[in-house]
Formats: sequence, C-alpha cells, structure tokens
Amino acid sequence: MRVLEKIGLAQKKKEAAPLIGEKLKKEQEAYSIKFNPWIRILILLGFTILAVLALPRTTPKTGPNFVEGQPWRGDDLTAPFTFALNKSPEEIEQEQQTIRSQTPPIFLVDQSTAISIQTKIDSLYRDLQPVLQSYHDWQRSKREQVTSAEFDSIRFAQTYSTSGINLTQPSWTRLLTSYDDIQRLELPSGQFIGASVKRELEDVVDDVLTQGVIDRNKAMLELNEITVRNELASTEQSYNLSRVRDLREASEFAQFRLNREFDNAASQVAIELYNKVIQPNYLYSETASESRIQNAFSEISQNKGAIAQGQMIIRQGDLVTPDKVLVLESYARSRAQQASDLEIWLRFLGSTIVVVISVFVLYMYLYLYRRKITTHNGLFFLVYLTMALVMGASLVLTQFEITNSYLIPVALAPIILTIIFDSRVGLFASFTLSTLIALTYGNDFEYVVASISACSLGVFSVRDIKNRAQFFFTTPGVVFITTILVMGAFSLAKLEGWDAFLNNLLYVAISSLIILFTYPIILLFEKLFGITTDFTLLELGDTNQPLLKELMNKAPGTFHHSLQVANLSEAAASAIGGNSLLCRVGALYHDIGKMVKPGYFVENQVSGENEHDKLKPQMSAMIIKAHVSEGVKMAEEHKLPNVLIQFIRTHHGNSLIKYFYDKAQAGGNDKEATVEDTFRYEGPLPSTKETGILLLADGIEAASRAMKNPTYSKLENLVSRMIDERVAEGQLSHCPLTFRDLQVIKETFLNILVGIYHSRVEYPEDKTETEETSTTEQQPA
Repeated sequence: MRVLEKIGLAQKKKEAAPLIGEKLKKEQEAYSIKFNPWIRILILLGFTILAVLALPRTTPKTGPNFVEGQPWRGDDLTAPFTFALNKSPEEIEQEQQTIRSQTPPIFLVDQSTAISIQTKIDSLYRDLQPVLQSYHDWQRSKREQVTSAEFDSIRFAQTYSTSGINLTQPSWTRLLTSYDDIQRLELPSGQFIGASVKRELEDVVDDVLTQGVIDRNKAMLELNEITVRNELASTEQSYNLSRVRDLREASEFAQFRLNREFDNAASQVAIELYNKVIQPNYLYSETASESRIQNAFSEISQNKGAIAQGQMIIRQGDLVTPDKVLVLESYARSRAQQASDLEIWLRFLGSTIVVVISVFVLYMYLYLYRRKITTHNGLFFLVYLTMALVMGASLVLTQFEITNSYLIPVALAPIILTIIFDSRVGLFASFTLSTLIALTYGNDFEYVVASISACSLGVFSVRDIKNRAQFFFTTPGVVFITTILVMGAFSLAKLEGWDAFLNNLLYVAISSLIILFTYPIILLFEKLFGITTDFTLLELGDTNQPLLKELMNKAPGTFHHSLQVANLSEAAASAIGGNSLLCRVGALYHDIGKMVKPGYFVENQVSGENEHDKLKPQMSAMIIKAHVSEGVKMAEEHKLPNVLIQFIRTHHGNSLIKYFYDKAQAGGNDKEATVEDTFRYEGPLPSTKETGILLLADGIEAASRAMKNPTYSKLENLVSRMIDERVAEGQLSHCPLTFRDLQVIKETFLNILVGIYHSRVEYPEDKTETEETSTTEQQPA
C-alpha cells in the first residue's frame, strides 16, 4: 500500500514539474524587472537627459551683478570694447505710442458696395409694386362701386402688412396717391413720383460713393488723415478727412440734394428710401492698420548712442542709478552677443555638470538612507517619474518662451513624494527640483529660496493628513503664502516696485492651484504601482466600509475587540514614531476571518455555551488557526492593499495556541494530537514595526479583557509578562523593534488599559482582592 502511495506521489510530482518550472520562470522574470540595476540606471539617465533638455539654448547673458539703488560693490568697470547704448523700455514704449498715434488708419475700398446698393434699390421697388397695385385696384373698385371693393380692401391690407417696407405714413400716402393718380389718368409711368425719386436716388448714391463713405464716425478718429487702399487697382492714397464723408455726413448731403430736387412730401419719401439702402464703401481694416504699426515698430532703433572702449562705466562705491542700470544692461547684452560658440558650449557644459551633480546627490541620499527605494525599480521609477512631471512642465514652458519660473508647480512633486514615502524624500526632491529649475531660468537665487521655503512648508503640511480638507485648502494656501512672503521680502531688499511683484503674484496663484491635481495623480499612482497612501488608509479606516460593517453585524464582539486593538496599536505606533494610521487600519481588519465561524471565538459567545466543548483540541486549533487564512482570502476578494493583508497574516506570528495544546496534552495518549506544530499558527512572523505592535496589542487586549477586577499592578504585570514572552518566543525577531521601543510600547499600553478599566482599579483602602482566573486568559482570541 505504501509502495503504491509513493508511486502515485512520484507521478504527481512529475506531472507538476512543468507547472512549477513555468511558475519559477515567471517569478524570475518579475524579480528581474523589479530589481535589475540596469533598469535603475536607465531611469536615472532618462531623468538627467530631461533636465538637461530643459536648459536654455539661447545665447547666454553675461555681465556683472548689481542691484539698482545700491552702491556698486565691484571694482571700477571700464568698457573693454565699444558697445551700443540701448534705449530703456520706457523710451521704446514712448516711441511706439508716438508711432501708434501718428499712423493713419487704413480703409479698404469695397468694390461691391455700388452693386449691393443698386440691388437693394431694385429689390425695394420690386416689393413696393404689389402694394401700389393693390391700392390702385381698391380705389378703382370704390370709385366704380363694384361689389369687390371690400375684397380689394382686404387684399391691399394683406399686401401692405406683408411687404416688410417700413416707411412713415406720410411717405406711404404720397407714394400710393401718386401711383393711383397716374394709373387713373393713364399718364406716362415716368411721371410717377416713385420713378423720379428712384432716378434721383441713384444719382445721389453715385455721387456719395464717388467721394467715399467711411464706416467709422469721424469724431472717433484721432488723426485728420486716413489711408485708402484699393486692392483691386493696387493703389493706396492718403486723404484728408474732409475729403470723405462718414454715414452721418453722407445722409446730410443726400437730404440737401433731395430737398432741392423735390417738394417736402416727395423729399421725405426719397430720404427714407436712401437711409434704407446706403452703406459705406470705405471699410476700416484693423489687420492692415496694425500690420503697418508693427512694421513701424520693427524699424525703431534699439540704440541711442555708444560707449567707447576704455570709457568708464561705473566706479566702486557709485550708486547704481537708472541711467547706470541702462549702461550695465547694454554692456551685458553686448557681451552676450559677442560670446563665441566655445563660450556658449562651455556655459552649457557647466550647467549640465550642475544638473548631473544635483541628480546624483538625490540618488546618493536615496541609496544611503532609503535603500528600499533604490533596490526596487518600481519605487525608484515612481520617484523620478513624479519629478519628471515638474521638469516636463519646465521644458514645455521654455519651448513656448514663457520666462516666469513661478508658473512651474514645483511643489507638486515633493508633496506627492511625501504622501507616498515620507517628508525627507519630499524635502530632498524640492532641493533638487528648485536647483534644476533655477538653472533653467538664469540661476535665479530668489526663486531657489522661495521654492525651497514653500515646498518645505507644503511638505510639513501633508506629513500627517487627517482629512481631505486639510490637503485641498491648507497645503495650497501654505505654498502660496510662503512664496509671496519670500518674494515680498526680496522685493523690499532690492527696493523694487509693485509691478514685478504683482505680475509674479498671478503665476504663483496658478502654480498653487495646480497642487489640487495631486490627489488624482496619487490615485493613479496607487493603481499603477500598487502602493498604499494615507488617502487610501483614511478611506479604509472608515467603519462604514462594507467589510467592517459586515464584521460588526456577524461578529460584534470581534469588532469591538478590533476597535480596542486599533486604539492600542495607533497610540503605540505614534509613541515610537511609526505609521500610526497604518497601524490603526491594519488592526481594524486583522480579525475579519472570524466572520466565517464567529461562535467559536470567546468574544462572540454571548450565551455562555462554548462550541469548543464539543470538539477535540486539535479540531478546535484548526478552526482557530483558520481565521487567519480565511481573513487573507476575504481581504484579497475585497481587494484590500497588500500592506493590510500582511497585518492579517502576521498578527499571531507562529505562536502556540497554548490553551488547546495544554488541553490536548492532558486529554489522552494520542501522540499525533499532541504534536506542537499542529497547535501553532502558520505565520509568517511580523517584519515591520507596525505588524509587531499589532501582534502585541492583539494578545494583550484579549488577556486584559479576560481579567477579573483589573488593577494597575495587575495590568502592569500582564503587559510586561506578555511582551517579554513574545520576545522570548522569537515572535518579534524579524521586526525592527528595539528594546527602547518595547519599553515605550509597554508604557503606552499600560496607560490606555488603565484608562479603560479605571472604574475597577482597586485603592489602598480596599480590604479584599479578587484573584485572577488564568484559564480564561489562556483561551485564544
């Protein structure tokens, strides 16, 4: 029988060998991707290249450093070569204003205006004809007293209302009666007043357009001269304003002509028709006018003289006046323009070396003090990807020649890295990014100080995030206020005006608001890199989470126990500088596996009946141990982060289920039932401070709850004894808790437990003391 079993086992191993080999191959590939050092080198090289690409490629500006309004601290400066003296920005602006005010506006001749007006006249008379004819038919029916008079009257009213010709009543009366008289007396159609008005109207429009009608009010034009451009004839002429008319003047001219030609009634008709069809034929062209102004701007000379070689520019101790500033800036610009290709490349090489050193310093910090990051390619890539977001923004802005560095959201990366890792990584990232961006924008020392100060305080504001409001309101406000305070301080020190400060203020506000994008970026990083931040922990720590609500309903005793363990763990982690939020959330979920069989755990047994009395000790031990594996399974199904699943796996380590082990030893002669491994949890052991704290808090909370009449001394002995036992058993051998940490944890646990059980603490005047029952303490929780 045993031979057959061995043969079957060998066959199964043989069949499973290919699957094991394939699994091992996949694990090796995953290990290579995560920990291959060449990948880290490529990541580091890629970020360095990005930072170098962000460096300016323009001609470098060289020259002395100075502050307007302060004494010249350098040696006497003489001109090493002859250079042009540049005009000040105010002088150039004044010349531009002069050009703008003296350049005549350009009007384009609209060749289609005459045709358009003639079309309007023809259309107007065509629409007028049915109204005139229907009126004449009605009047004839009235005169002849035929029965259709009423019908003709209605038809006229309909034709009149639908004509769409808006004339005054006197004008309509004049036109209608004139047409009816011509038709009644059978006179030539040329004697109709409308016909003569049309002929005169066409003549007036022709005269007006010949002289020119502009589409602007003359009173709004600053100059008495305009330029008229005929693109069809390729001509351009300058006219005095008196040579052309605007619409108001054209209307006055037409009224004068028509009043002279007709009587009052006919003149009124003609004027109303004129106003309906007239339109300007000289159209103002803003594009052409602005183009001429810009061409004139381009011809403005940027210089106003020269400084000869050897001429004194400024002496040591002289005050740097605005005139001196102009000379010094002219010298710096000329020096930059005369820079050779070798000088340009040397300066670029120098900036590149600074970039490499800055990136290398950050890497060395991570290598020496955050080895976990530099040995895991995913975390390493996450650090430099976050920083690359900021450097990418700097590169884009330089490509669009946006020269204000305060628009770059440099605080974005340090804040993200602080939330994901810790504040020191965030601070070093802020130092590195501030240096790199300052290199990109002309070695701006003021920007370095402002950005490092703002980033540092922004990092401190997100070290311990308690709610979203703290992040969405506090952090952007801290970054904004800190930046403007440093900017204001430098403005006062340099005696600068408000213009530059207010201009930078808008850019600082925009970059501070961009910090709000940190939240969605972190959520994206959590999905991509499988990390867990305080944002996720805050959400999972809400007791309204489905898994915690299910625990509360199915195993209320376990839920209450988890809350107490969470309080103990959080306080202990905070006392030794651990992650208190992680510790609390891990404690809330550590016993979710007890929901499978809640009645087999003492905290859920409300009826006093113990389910284990019906089972053998080894079966009870299997049920007790299963809550760990069941908890891991449930956590994976609900997609809890791996960092929380580790709390579930390790909260008992590989400790012995002593109560049932002792019961099995005392129960009989079955040697297999008393094998110690049967009664041990499968582990693994805790590997972090937080999981080690949970292991201690879990056992101590359960034992303290089982005590009768707990006193300070009893609780103190319990805490000390249980922690010492865990240390002696080796349960904490894999986690980095020091003896000093354990002492602090003991004191923290004791303070909280004394507070919980203060109503039952015995005082010296008590005459009796109830003994502790150790049997209940030994039952597993």
